[in-house]
Amino acid sequence: MTTVMPQRTVTTDPLVGPLPSELRSGNGARRRAERAVVRRALGYVDGVELIEDERAPLARPGVERREGSHVLTVRDDRAWSAVARDGSAGLGEGYFRGWWFTDDLVGLLQVFIRNVSRLDDWRKRAHYFTGPIVDPIRKVRRPDPERDRRNVRAHYDLSNEFFAAFLDETMTYSSAVFASPGAPLADASRTKLERLCRKIDLRAEHRTLEIGTGWGSFALHAASNHGVDITTTTVSAAQAAFARRRFAQSGVAERIELLEADYRELRGTFDRLVSIEMIEAVDWRDVPGYFATCERLLAPDGVMGMQAIVIADQRYERARATNDFIKRWVFPGGSLPSITSIANAVTGSSDLRIIDLEDLSAHYAETLHRWRMQLHERWADLPELGVTEELGRLWDFYLAYCEAAFLERHVSVVQLVLARPDWRPDGLSLRPC
Repeated sequence: MTTVMPQRTVTTDPLVGPLPSELRSGNGARRRAERAVVRRALGYVDGVELIEDERAPLARPGVERREGSHVLTVRDDRAWSAVARDGSAGLGEGYFRGWWFTDDLVGLLQVFIRNVSRLDDWRKRAHYFTGPIVDPIRKVRRPDPERDRRNVRAHYDLSNEFFAAFLDETMTYSSAVFASPGAPLADASRTKLERLCRKIDLRAEHRTLEIGTGWGSFALHAASNHGVDITTTTVSAAQAAFARRRFAQSGVAERIELLEADYRELRGTFDRLVSIEMIEAVDWRDVPGYFATCERLLAPDGVMGMQAIVIADQRYERARATNDFIKRWVFPGGSLPSITSIANAVTGSSDLRIIDLEDLSAHYAETLHRWRMQLHERWADLPELGVTEELGRLWDFYLAYCEAAFLERHVSVVQLVLARPDWRPDGLSLRPC
């Protein structure tokens, strides 16, 4: 069956209304009701052409066009139930299981993000009534380094070879900064690393700590280009093994100390501290303790540079209580902070002061686009890397989901500089970025 949904102007959001009573009935009736609910919602979304065809061949990721309406082809009725029950987590599951596909995944997700944003006012009103009851319950959670290790390893221990298939040669798994639109991704990654070094005025005499090694790109850059002695730590065994090999081959291995330790276990005093897109792995209830630890590790005149993916302040309360696609399928235990939540945690648990903040969101959209195109180019090689078709499609959706979110400014990426009270700028000699 092939159907085309009508184009209509949104006056009210259909998802706010009550669900059909059939959802409380048997499985067959429930599935029909779930299909009706999602189809009704799609009817209010402009620019989406819906096709239902269980015989449609599944399109390989990367075969896309970006003009006109977005064609969404549903191949399996389970797609409706997944979305009705699990929202974005169900939408992503339907994609990676092959229950639906589209000719423009990023564009389609952009459309969905714009429409979901219309629910924000309703969600905030609902939280006004439910928040006083559920928030105290959510806050009851003991810090657990072993649980956090498991969560991090579920993502980063997937396969070094898989990540190498779509990252650039620096193995930098965070937003690059492009000096020009056509800059190679590896150059843009180095530009980002150097930008952060300059923001914290990194010098050879500074004893430096990095929380979150990744595959070693920042530690290598800092030791090679700024002559610093740097300690870096990770709880991912796969990343640690890869980084150790890189350090050993770098010519600056004597300057780098690699630890496999949780940040809470670190000891010592450092002049500079760097954390690049690591705070997203810290549960929101643990963020105040994270900044208290950073204060403890920094000298009284120490400076911290960090890069963080942040959600809009207006969506933070809702997002931290939502089990979305990324939390469900990609990064268990992950939690995006907002700028205000970071500021509150910093001021409430440490003597650090935020002295600089820069938004680089457009650069992350481009970074994700480059990663996804590289993944498509290596698609035929994925089986040799132990990556199934389903897992490849999951990551294709993940990268597209994130790219769309940055393009729509649903999320942002920022670089922040924080300083302890005894830090003073050296006149007007701060190094430009």
